[in-house]
Amino acid sequence: MQPATRRHLRANLLMLIAAIIWGSAFVAQRLSLDAIGPFLFTGLRFLLGAGVVFALIACLRPTASRVRLLSAPRAMQRDLLVAGVVLGILLALSISLQQIGLKYTKIANAGFITSLYVIIVPVLGVLMRHQTGMGTWLGALLAVVGMYFLSVSEHFTILYGDWFQLGCAVVISVQVMVVGYFARRLDPLALSLVQFVVCGVICLAIALAIEPVNLAVIAAGAPTVLYGGALSVGIGYTIQVVAQKDAAPAHAAVIFSMEGVFAALSGWIVLGETLSSRALFGCALMLTGLIVCQLLPLLESRRAGAATRA
Repeated sequence: MQPATRRHLRANLLMLIAAIIWGSAFVAQRLSLDAIGPFLFTGLRFLLGAGVVFALIACLRPTASRVRLLSAPRAMQRDLLVAGVVLGILLALSISLQQIGLKYTKIANAGFITSLYVIIVPVLGVLMRHQTGMGTWLGALLAVVGMYFLSVSEHFTILYGDWFQLGCAVVISVQVMVVGYFARRLDPLALSLVQFVVCGVICLAIALAIEPVNLAVIAAGAPTVLYGGALSVGIGYTIQVVAQKDAAPAHAAVIFSMEGVFAALSGWIVLGETLSSRALFGCALMLTGLIVCQLLPLLESRRAGAATRA
């Protein structure tokens, strides 16, 4: 097997592990609601995730790289702080919507609807005059129809929590676009570290104001915080960064789109949540839309490139 092939297979496996971690984390988020407030959970989760990312930077990066980061020009450090605060605020809003919404919807709904950011990002790009091909519009149409079948019952009622998940997907989409703007100039791991800390501090401050915060509550929610923070935020994000260095964009898009599938499977296996045939059909349409939205534009660009070379 060629070294490049081995690297691609390794990257695909790592991305699959990340998708499984992120999908199954919805179960931890749901279970946490029985023991700990949503803002306290999110605050502790992201501060723990920030600690994991900090430890990985300290252990895996050469000393010279860390020194360059700490001795960066003051203007760059200021940009890193500003970008991290903006992204941290967006992250706190999106994850809080997701966590509160999980009280009122199924894990499968939360996983699939949150994944809509994959489609919302290029659609929002239209407002910024980015080119958007037919593949994106077809994927968006399939996803919207799929969300209708998933969320709207035969009696034309929609689960209250699904609106929170849709709001989460929209805010995540804005955050992804802001990350794309800043990541070209700033260190990605350092930027993630700052935004995780900001998100954690904001949510923890809200929790101290409106939720019960004591050692008994924290101890009761500790297992879910550990899973959601150390594994999902810290390890999951790091795996994504490492894997995407050697991953084909098309493979990454398809594999990460599976997060909603793993969320639904985790909800069924751990909590016994089931979906009607109508909802399952909606899930299938949404997954198809997510994949189409990512793959068709890549195929179109390859064909255009081949025609240019010819």
